[in-house]
Amino acid sequence: MDLHSGLPYWIVKNELYDYFNPLDRDYSSEVVIIGGGITGALIAHELCKAGFECCVIDKRTLATGSSAASTALLQYEIDVPLCEMVDKVGKDNAVLAYQSCLQSILDIEHVLKEVGVDAEFEKKSSLFYAANRKGLTLLKKEYEIRRMYGLPVEFLDKDQLFDQFHFKAKGALLNRNSAQMDVYKAATGLLKYHMDHDKLKIFSPTEIVKWDQEAEGYILYTAEGFQVKCKHLVIAAGFEAGMFLPENVMKLTSTYAFISYPVPPEQLWPERCLIWETATPYLYLRTTKDNHVIVGGEDENFSNPAFRDRLLKKKVAKLEKKFKSLFPEITLLPEVTWCGTFSSTDDGLPYIGCWPGLENMYFALGYGGNGITFSMIAAQIIRNKLNGQDDRRESVFSFQRGI
Repeated sequence: MDLHSGLPYWIVKNELYDYFNPLDRDYSSEVVIIGGGITGALIAHELCKAGFECCVIDKRTLATGSSAASTALLQYEIDVPLCEMVDKVGKDNAVLAYQSCLQSILDIEHVLKEVGVDAEFEKKSSLFYAANRKGLTLLKKEYEIRRMYGLPVEFLDKDQLFDQFHFKAKGALLNRNSAQMDVYKAATGLLKYHMDHDKLKIFSPTEIVKWDQEAEGYILYTAEGFQVKCKHLVIAAGFEAGMFLPENVMKLTSTYAFISYPVPPEQLWPERCLIWETATPYLYLRTTKDNHVIVGGEDENFSNPAFRDRLLKKKVAKLEKKFKSLFPEITLLPEVTWCGTFSSTDDGLPYIGCWPGLENMYFALGYGGNGITFSMIAAQIIRNKLNGQDDRRESVFSFQRGI
């Protein structure tokens, strides 16, 4: 299945990382990571750094799947508000999930600095605004529970919001602990670093079509008939992980986005903060270092790529209209448009860890709108598991949570 269509901005912006190395023989490695996007790259980083022998296998060119379609907003806020998540997974788990996402933003920044990858990481403030009266009620409830547990948040009423950020809404939550980056540069930069410094092996394009569990690990079979043996197997292939999962654990959603032609910087809103709303599906906005605006949203609960693609023009027009209602003084012209498919869960949390009975097969499925921050968390949990270390976050994101 095509994970996106149109021209995702990151592939247009960056020179394609032209790495071609399909597997042409039988191979063995201590750890095999399936997926060469940002999730696989962060896991490879953590495992290589911990001294594990690793290889990455991807059926596409590196980082050209779901990662390429990401708008790369890094927020500790999860698609399911904390005040609602406590009813789904319990207070302790919900709070730890939010705290973990907050920490992961700092950890991503540290990783990129550590290896010297310039992924245009920028710390940003983030505004979560009320789309209507119901949204305002939600924000007030959300504000109280975040304050109760020490999460960074400020409440802005409609006058404060207009005075500080120059757009009209009934209110908003502000936090100054978010970030944005170039996800394609991050993924390819991390993978290249560890190929150069830690002998990381990458086989791309190479498709795994079958697998068997053995007493000492796993055997993977490629479409070309080669075998790959490993002790530990990490599945970082997003919703395409289905062939490894005994049952479906997520729902598929199609989302739409565009990036504008450059806007005069003096026209952009104060702090150039990340912006998103309480409505479902929600609108989300960010800028780039060179003064483009990225607008996304208009999600639909379907995965048919042909149907998804036919709606692209109509959905982009709706996104333009929504942006204009927020900032009527800014003339925004779409330059590049795209749509993609991603996965989500009912409680807004990813699945990280082993499926019961599949020992040494670790899933890193960063579903939902926090895929990149979830990927950082997954990389750390899996590293700790392979090192035999306990990680209190494991139960929060496990397949057995709530059981």
